[in-house]
Amino acid sequence: MSIFNNKRLPEELFMIDAERIRQGWYSDKYFCNNVELLEKLAAEKYQFQGESDLKELDCSVIYTGNMEVEIQFFTRRRPFSVVAGVDEALAILKQCTGYYTENGEFVNTYDELEVEAVQDGTYVTYDGDPKKVVPVIKVRGNHRYFAKLETVMLGAMAEPTRIATNVFNTLVAARDKEVLFFPARFTPYKIQALHGYAYSLGIDAYNKKYGTKNGTFVSTDSGAAYWSGSGVGTISHSTIASFCGDTAEAMFQFARLLHPAINRIALVDFHNDCVGESKKVMKRLWDKYFELYQQGNLEEAAQYKLFGVRPDTSANMRDKSIVPTGNKALDMGVSPKLVWNIREGLDNAYLEWNVPAEFLDLAKKYCKDVKIFVTGGFNAKKIREFEEQDVPVDFYGVGSSLIENSPETNNDFTADIVKIKVGNDWHNLAKIGRSACNNPELEFIR
Repeated sequence: MSIFNNKRLPEELFMIDAERIRQGWYSDKYFCNNVELLEKLAAEKYQFQGESDLKELDCSVIYTGNMEVEIQFFTRRRPFSVVAGVDEALAILKQCTGYYTENGEFVNTYDELEVEAVQDGTYVTYDGDPKKVVPVIKVRGNHRYFAKLETVMLGAMAEPTRIATNVFNTLVAARDKEVLFFPARFTPYKIQALHGYAYSLGIDAYNKKYGTKNGTFVSTDSGAAYWSGSGVGTISHSTIASFCGDTAEAMFQFARLLHPAINRIALVDFHNDCVGESKKVMKRLWDKYFELYQQGNLEEAAQYKLFGVRPDTSANMRDKSIVPTGNKALDMGVSPKLVWNIREGLDNAYLEWNVPAEFLDLAKKYCKDVKIFVTGGFNAKKIREFEEQDVPVDFYGVGSSLIENSPETNNDFTADIVKIKVGNDWHNLAKIGRSACNNPELEFIR
């Protein structure tokens, strides 16, 4: 599946539209034009007649239509990227390299190529010098057989690499705390599985580098498809609305009826009173928990253990517990002060419950065990600010920033021809500002 288990993903997982890729349906048109030109030159047995950049060589021996080239694929995000999508790019290359005969039959010529590639999850660095890029794939062979594939191969790597790298950077900001992957609603549903896979690579890369054991938490089953997992989640605002705005009742019925393996996490901002709502939900569940506990029914009692609360306050709202300072950054949305207020409210709630003295420690633990999940506008910068202040957050739910494409997060890939074959020898030939580069992480594929 990646460098972390030394396995590559099976080709069938990608459901590649091989026929239309071969036809150039998904390719930038200038690549299709290039292939058509090379095919016609090959049919004419045209030999190069122009003025070559390789002044010392006789390039008139080159049959341009069958030119053999070395092309390298790379990204240029500073200072590093966590690479993803390589296995899909290789599957595209394997299934779609070749040409159509006059009878319309496709002849696969992949076996004529030399291919090297890194594994998904590999780090590649970039210091800003375009002559010192770090290739993630290198291909050598007849250019016209695979020239049409550049668009789709680059695209297969760009977005998942960006997401994996964004996830890694967000985990660094979160200082070992779990980061939940919540951007499903911001992208077409058909690519949830790919995004979830990229997220998992970011998690694995972080765990490997820092020796941690962070888990993978996605919000949809599709997002967990690559590792045959499941989505996670509890109640939504619409659930609360279905209970006429009674969050405590919604959570009680959830706890009563849904499988105990699903963590009981209450969404507590429906009335813009996160502290009051958290305490109300916790008291409702505690009453049932304590009743069953006293009866010795510990297994059923566990169903009513509140695992966490989640404030999701909009950035244009100020929670009831916040004393306004006039500074919107401090007052509005899910702020550090709001989280501290919630934590204090949770920790001390049992003091208002009239719990018998011999069960005070039990009640105290019940309250302190409740985790705080924060969502709503979180990115690496905001998380870093929370962590620098030691805000008592246990889990960060992050959405659109993990798929963000901006000047700071751009992971576009490029492919350049850097060598051509003249006779039996390879010679450097690239556009100005580019050069053939090496990467010790490249593995021989074929």
